[in-house]
Amino acid sequence: MSSDAIKKWNSASKCFDFGERGEEARYGSYKRHLFAKAKGKIMMVAAGTGQDFKQFPSGLEITAIDFSPMMLEKAKKRAKEYKGDIILKEADVTNMEFPDETFDTVVTSCTFCSVPDPLKGLEEINRVLKHDGRLLMFEHVRVSNFLLGAMMDAMNPFVNLFGPNINRRTADNIREAGFRITREYNIYLDMVKLFEAEKKTTQSM
Repeated sequence: MSSDAIKKWNSASKCFDFGERGEEARYGSYKRHLFAKAKGKIMMVAAGTGQDFKQFPSGLEITAIDFSPMMLEKAKKRAKEYKGDIILKEADVTNMEFPDETFDTVVTSCTFCSVPDPLKGLEEINRVLKHDGRLLMFEHVRVSNFLLGAMMDAMNPFVNLFGPNINRRTADNIREAGFRITREYNIYLDMVKLFEAEKKTTQSM
């Protein structure tokens, strides 16, 4: 991960919780329903300050990664409050040290709007996910509407200076990374979505 990206998200950690309050109020119930499907050995990508830890059912074994050390520092208290086992690890999703097929479930929450190389990150998730594992994603994406999509493309370079990308074609990236989407659910227009995916097998390809 580039030093510029780490610096940006270290800085964002100072006000991250304030900016996320509205999202939790609007979408918390959707996350809880999605995260309830997490089983076995779980990895959460982009832990942030740990706001989403409370959306998981209790009693799970979770490895929560983030490339921002300051985000992880703020997540420590919430990890301790979780009624289960959360291990925080500084790691870059595009270049992870975990062995192949380590995890049963991988969970993301507004993650792939911020990963500099989203396709590489998803390919790495595919690598560390077991052959029968599941990918559960809550993400905001580029809308399919021609005019709104073009507007998001035009605004993205400016928005990305201080925050995430707003024009990621995440469904396309999921498929290109070697997954089969089993569920795609629109929460708000087709901008905020839930994805459930599994590794493609030789038969399904």
